[in-house]
Amino acid sequence: MSLVLFLLTSIAPPPAAVAVRFDRAGTVETRVAEGLADVGRGRTVTADDPVRIASVSKLVVALGVLRLVEAGKLDLDRDVSDYLGWRLRHPAFPNRPVTLAQLLGHRAGLTDDVNYALPLDADLEKTLADTAAWDGARPPGGDFAYANMNYPVIAAAIEGATGERFDAAMQRLVFKPLGLDACFNWPACSDAALARAVVLYGADGMVQRDDLGGKRPECPVVPAADGSCDLSTYRLARHGAGFSPQGGLRISANGLARIGVMLLRGGDGFLKPQSLARLEAMARVHPVSGEGTGGLFCEYGAAMHSTGGPALADPACRDDLFGDGRLRLGHSGDAYGLRSGLWFDLEAGNGIAYFVTQVPEGQKGDRSAYSAAEERLVDKALRPPTDASPLASPADGH
Repeated sequence: MSLVLFLLTSIAPPPAAVAVRFDRAGTVETRVAEGLADVGRGRTVTADDPVRIASVSKLVVALGVLRLVEAGKLDLDRDVSDYLGWRLRHPAFPNRPVTLAQLLGHRAGLTDDVNYALPLDADLEKTLADTAAWDGARPPGGDFAYANMNYPVIAAAIEGATGERFDAAMQRLVFKPLGLDACFNWPACSDAALARAVVLYGADGMVQRDDLGGKRPECPVVPAADGSCDLSTYRLARHGAGFSPQGGLRISANGLARIGVMLLRGGDGFLKPQSLARLEAMARVHPVSGEGTGGLFCEYGAAMHSTGGPALADPACRDDLFGDGRLRLGHSGDAYGLRSGLWFDLEAGNGIAYFVTQVPEGQKGDRSAYSAAEERLVDKALRPPTDASPLASPADGH
């Protein structure tokens, strides 16, 4: 083993961190771009590099849903079974329909107690017939409980309404109209974007996802039980999970900023203001909850939540990433050592999109339910661009 390879494999590299600031006028400014997008190839990260952005994906999926609502292809309050082509019911509440609004807002009664990363030959209807997929005490339209499983159902509904595979539908509905080189699980991203893929590393420096070396993955979905990957067997509205609608969006920080500008502009011709109003309507979460991090989700709307603002009046709410109490809307992400966020302040007319890799699981911040790495990153991003203070201190172990 060469000395260079030994060092790369035995010492955790520094994290990659990117943060861009945007405003209603359309100005997008890179405030932080540090670390390596690909350690093995020595490639420095930039704000144009696509990364698996984790649960910020959910907000982008909702944009596709709203485009279909405006086109008369979907209805947020209609029984989602009408789009799936099969009957979806909570086994404990068989007379209550499940709607897209409930699914988008994590109020359908679903849980993550079954695996939502379904293999290619799985059937969504059969998966959701398992009572473990549902919270027996929580009816559709009831209390909030965050569950990734909601989003394969939403993706399947998109497929049923359009007759297109989810990833292709998102290209037509969202990415092309917004001029974004983005994709779910890589099939539709350009070769240029693929060459700039951000490799995700854990806190120990080991590869977690997307060590591609400029080559598309042999199988962009979870292979079938026998290991095969024949995408022609993918059945529309019967799977939904194949292209990871809950977290598999590959997009750059600059791409997220383009979405943020559109949101600040009230739709900007991409969506109607009344559609965004439905997306942005926050509902208080009782009790305040999170994915193992108390105080994260204080309010949640339809694929969007808040940070700061009136919810902080609840002593259990620690959802103030920026530490200034201001209300911002958007979505956070947390998976495979990455933390991410797209946040916009409607009153001030500006926002921030960011990601940072190699965050230790369960890392806590000093002032919020977010990680210390995120707090440092947004603090640095909101200072004047000439501030060259380091993102991480030696004590962070990065």
